[in-house]
Amino acid sequence: MKFKKMIFAMLIAGFAAPAAMADLFVPWLAYRTGPYSPGGIPVADGFSDYMTLLNERDGGIGGEMIVVEECETAYNTQKGVECYEATKGKGALVYSPLSTGITYQLIPKATADGIPIHSMGYGRTAAADGTVFSHVFNFPAHYWDGASIAVNHILDLNEGDIKGKKIVLVYHNSAYGKEPIATLELLADKYEYELMLVPVDHPGQEQKAQWLQIRREKPDYILMWGWGVMNSVAINEAANIRFPMENFIGVWWSGSEADVLPAADRSNGYKALAINRLGVDYPAMDDMKKYVLDAGLAAGNGDQVGTVLYMRGVYGALLITEAIRVAQKMHGVTDITPEMMRDGLENLVITEELMTELGFPNFGPSFAVTCENHGGEGIGYVQQWNAKDQEWTIISEAIQSEKEIIDKQIADASAAYAEENNIQRRCL
Repeated sequence: MKFKKMIFAMLIAGFAAPAAMADLFVPWLAYRTGPYSPGGIPVADGFSDYMTLLNERDGGIGGEMIVVEECETAYNTQKGVECYEATKGKGALVYSPLSTGITYQLIPKATADGIPIHSMGYGRTAAADGTVFSHVFNFPAHYWDGASIAVNHILDLNEGDIKGKKIVLVYHNSAYGKEPIATLELLADKYEYELMLVPVDHPGQEQKAQWLQIRREKPDYILMWGWGVMNSVAINEAANIRFPMENFIGVWWSGSEADVLPAADRSNGYKALAINRLGVDYPAMDDMKKYVLDAGLAAGNGDQVGTVLYMRGVYGALLITEAIRVAQKMHGVTDITPEMMRDGLENLVITEELMTELGFPNFGPSFAVTCENHGGEGIGYVQQWNAKDQEWTIISEAIQSEKEIIDKQIADASAAYAEENNIQRRCL
């Protein structure tokens, strides 16, 4: 066991350790460089640090050590595919691409190879239908949930009536940014608000024209599907036109400290969605400090610990490792295969009792994954930035997305994908 721990520590420190030595090999498609690194770095740190915690405190999972191997993609889809090809043969159990563009490309590849994908809160939203997408999971919530949760929050602010209101979607002009459009259009038909679409091209550093257009249109609310440097630029531009920050709501990938700090006090009141709660005030994070941070085993330099995206990475690692436990129990072995891992993901049940046992009470929603439902229950929260205290605070109760609308949207989109790709439905 000491030898296995030494191998893991060497890998984290940057030494070459052959993946063949790893009992549980989990690749991470990282981007610690480029305009999207403000998001990529903290998520990667949190993901890796949680895995290190399990190794150092528990001796891994079921006696099997975990090795996380990063492959730098710079948020480039082609590089992401190359990283997948370079690591899949090493016994990869599951992929977390942290990119909708990469996820789109990996879905047919990983499915054919029998390797599951966990695109937590991103990726192709229709993959929530497990009858068509056998190896893709996007729980605990996805982008169509996010669009509905944001609109439900606006409805709450207006006593349920937003007829005639003007809502702008500022979005990354990519597969990622386009994901919520169809849902927002359906909800616009139902609630009779006016929807305006404003795309921002990669990487999002130049947005002057878009915000001049927004100023002319004088919207009541702005939603944002941004990532990396695009977010901080947009918040600065919104402040420049004196848009009320409390009416500016980002998706859960547009609500980190890196997004709001560049605008200083002008970002005060900005809102974003969340799929988990915030901060480090959890028993498991005390263990993280003892076994990982104070021991000098952190993946980064420690400056991201406790930030929104660091904790998002921790949460993603927690969900994957709990699925590993499920797979081990289901199949009666500890050295599981990718197909066994897929089974673990598909039979994962997260309860408040389990989260408390893991040291994260009241951290995220309860949900159960099934063959039919790979997307969770569609529950999220709204967080708001306090510039004076420089902290995010959850300001809402759990908000449920409109499942009747979204479930039909998923069924229609997955049926079209199945027909296009000649996929036979399963579980039915």
